[in-house]
This record gives sequence, structure tokens and C-alpha cells, in this order.
Amino acid sequence: MTSTSTTGALLAFEEALAKFDPAMGLEVHVELSTASKMFCGCSTEFGHEPNTQVCPTCLGLPGSMPAVNARAVESAVRIGLALNCRIAEWCRFARKNYFYPDMPKNFQTSQYDEPICFDGWTDVEVDAGDGPETFRVEIERAHMEEDTGKSLHVGTSGRIHGADYSLVDYNRAGIPLIEIVTRPITGAREKAPLVARAYVAHLRELILALGVSDARMEQGSMRCDVNLSLAPAGSGGLGTRTETKNVNSLRSVERAARYEISRQAAVLEAGGTVLQETRHWQEDTGATRSGREKSDAEDYRYFPEPDLVPVAPDPAWVEKLRAGLPEPPRERRARLQQEWGFSDLEMRDTVGAGALALVEQTIAAGAAPQAARKWWLSELARRSNEQGIDLTELPITPGHVARIQALVDEGAINDKLARQVFDGVLAGEGDPDAVVAARGLAVVCDEGALSGAVDRAIEANPDVAQKIRDGKVAAAGALIGAVMKEMRGQADAGRVRELILERLS
Repeated sequence: MTSTSTTGALLAFEEALAKFDPAMGLEVHVELSTASKMFCGCSTEFGHEPNTQVCPTCLGLPGSMPAVNARAVESAVRIGLALNCRIAEWCRFARKNYFYPDMPKNFQTSQYDEPICFDGWTDVEVDAGDGPETFRVEIERAHMEEDTGKSLHVGTSGRIHGADYSLVDYNRAGIPLIEIVTRPITGAREKAPLVARAYVAHLRELILALGVSDARMEQGSMRCDVNLSLAPAGSGGLGTRTETKNVNSLRSVERAARYEISRQAAVLEAGGTVLQETRHWQEDTGATRSGREKSDAEDYRYFPEPDLVPVAPDPAWVEKLRAGLPEPPRERRARLQQEWGFSDLEMRDTVGAGALALVEQTIAAGAAPQAARKWWLSELARRSNEQGIDLTELPITPGHVARIQALVDEGAINDKLARQVFDGVLAGEGDPDAVVAARGLAVVCDEGALSGAVDRAIEANPDVAQKIRDGKVAAAGALIGAVMKEMRGQADAGRVRELILERLS
């Protein structure tokens, strides 16, 4: 019998959907932007030297006593309200017991059967080319817990398999987490991978609007576990699920769901069984890899955390938080579309590319809406696609993009030179002004230099020059091109045209 762990075969996606119905569950972990950890006073700031932001409590040393972070509780409640969840009037933490090298206490303080938020829902919009379609995603629960440490596998592979040795950084251990768990998403069929991506993108937009996390997927502050199972088409049942862990980009969420559909279908079609296991997404190969057999809840030996008092949010306080929620994402998109003057298609493409917040921040930094959209959805989208990463992972900020457009607006550079400025900023050569100066990219406005280049272009192209003298002004484009080529694209094209027509009119 063939198991998921031993087969590398794939069934074509369309063929898989003809024979099986996918069911999907998504578990999104969000690191909260609190100044201190969930149960101690250690800093949560990202990027410090390993094991410098730890204390006896987050290391689980004997005699240490935890205390609940009030800001984390508030953030959890606000997330739950934004997802239309019910808020528990009383809930407890529990110990989830399992051994893993990055778990310094050998248990994780989490919530088990008493989550702080439960029974919610949110709507996401998907466009697969046949028009937008809305899918309702039901939220099972959103519960508080603490993050684990981070393992670093040293060796040529960078993974635990084949590593020379492994190191553990406990700076992340104890950082406040919210885990948002959906109920099984069924009925999406071929759109299931798109729904997965749209849901995580929608959730990220909501989290950013709430201001409770920076939701940087590339840094791990927001990551998604993709649970997927297949059942025979039309059966209405659920198959055995796999859990692809810690997927950290929107693009990879979609790809992981699509891959698991094809992989599991191949296993079932060959007469095998799907193992209930965790799997790991491999960005370089676009495939999942077997991790470990998945434990059921009873295997974790949950029991109430004896060192923490229950959490009992005051209903009046909850209602006050509800009244202060930000604008819902759908209403916000409609407002921004009207403010920016985008067509339905332009707005849909902006949202679909995961560029809405980036465009908004670029506009806030001074760029015109269409200019901001142009750069993110053309030049930068092309580069992110080439590298196989999300737009947010590119090493460039909305402020940089706005400054590049400002240089264009000022006439200091043109669009062609702007692309070279993007090259420099993305290569880490500095901010846009530094790149322009270092690469000598400023537009040449010197009349003497421009006049000389125009004269040489006219002399080298007498036939074109005669057409312009005869009234065919459109022919000037050929001479403009010749001047721009000589001046490496750094001439002011508008002034070049004026000089050509002055000489030949």
C-alpha cells in the first residue's frame, strides 16, 4: 500500500478535481505587536542577537511564575470581534505537552477547550477569471498562546535532514500569538487554492487595519498551516487531512494547497492511503515534504495551567472595543477605489496582487494613485514574480517608490531611468537619491549637450529630417530615439523634440 510519505507522484490538478472534492482548513498564527512577551517582561523586538531576550519565565526555569499580558488579551478580543466571533466571558489557559527542541518548557501555554474567541465568520472575494465570487469562511476559534523558539539547522542543506548540527534561539519563545482556526472550507473545488490565498490576504489586511501585528509573513510574524483532505467527488464526506506547516507567503499558501490536492489525489488513485501527518512546504521545489505523523488532541495531554488565573473579559469593555473597530476591509476598499478613481478592474487587480496596502502607503507618501499603482503592479510585480516572492518581501518601501515617482515628476529622471533607480534600490545601493547620484542617472538638461546630439542625429538621418521638413512631424520619433540612444536615455525627451522641430520647421 502506498502512503503519502513514499510517493512523489502527482495527478494533474484538473483530473484530481474530476475525481475528488477537496476540504480545507486554515490555521493562521499571528504574532502580536506587544512590547513584551505573553507571560513575562522580555522584549519582543525582532532581530536581536540569539538568546539575549530571555528570562527564567520564558525559559521555563523552576520557580518562575507567568503573568498574562493585558495588551495581548485586548488584541485577541479585537481580532475576534473583527471576525464576527463570540467573545468568551470566562476562559482559561492550558498546558499543551510535547517535546520539541525549540520548546524550552517542554509544553506550550495555549488555550484548549476554552478559547477566548469562537463561532465567527468572514467573507472573502475570489476572481478566477469568470467574475468575482464571494466565499464565506467560518471561524472555529481564535485562541491565545505563546510562540516557540527558532531552530537553525547548520549545514549545506539548511534543513534538519543533512544538517551538521542545530542551534536554538529562544528570543521568539513566549512572544504572544493568536491562532485563528477555520472550520472546514468545502465546495470551493478548483477555486480552493485561490480561496486559501484570498482568505490569508484578507486576514492580513484586517490584522494590519487593527494595528495588532505587522503581519510580516517573510519574517514569520504571520504564518499559515494549510490543512487539506480529499474525498470521492460527490460523497459529501471528509478525507484524511495533512497539515502543511508554517507557509509564509500568500503565493505559497495557494501553491501548497494546489500541490497537496494533486499529491493526495495521486496517492488515492494508486490505491494508497493518506497519512494524517504534518508536512513542510519547500519553496525551492514547490512541493511538500513529510514531517511527522500528526498527533491528536489527546496525545498532547492538555490540562489547565495551574500558574495562571482565568481570563474574564468584562462585557462592557468588549462592547467598547467593538465600537472602536476600524473600517471593515470591503468598505475600505470601496472608499479607496472612489478616492483614487480606479476602475473595478484596476482595483480588483490591485487587491489580487496583494498590493492594496503598498499602493495606499505610496500614495500617503506623496505619489499620485495611478503612478503608485503603475510601479507596484508592473515593474515591481514583474520582479517579485521572477524571484517567486510576494511584493511585500521586496527590499523596497512605499516611501522609496513615492520618491522615485517624485524624481520623475520633477524631471530629474524619466521612466526609463526610474527603472534603473529601482535596480539600485533593490540591490541595496541606498535610497533613490543616492542611487541617482552614484549611478549618474540624472536627466541631461544642458542645452549645449542636447543641441549637439540633435544636430548629429539630423545629420545622420537626412531622409527622416526631410520628412519632418515636409510636415510629417510624427517622424520626429526616430530622431528622438537616436538622441536618447546617444545620451543613454538621459536626455529630456520633451526638450529634444522641441529642438528637432525648431531646427527643421
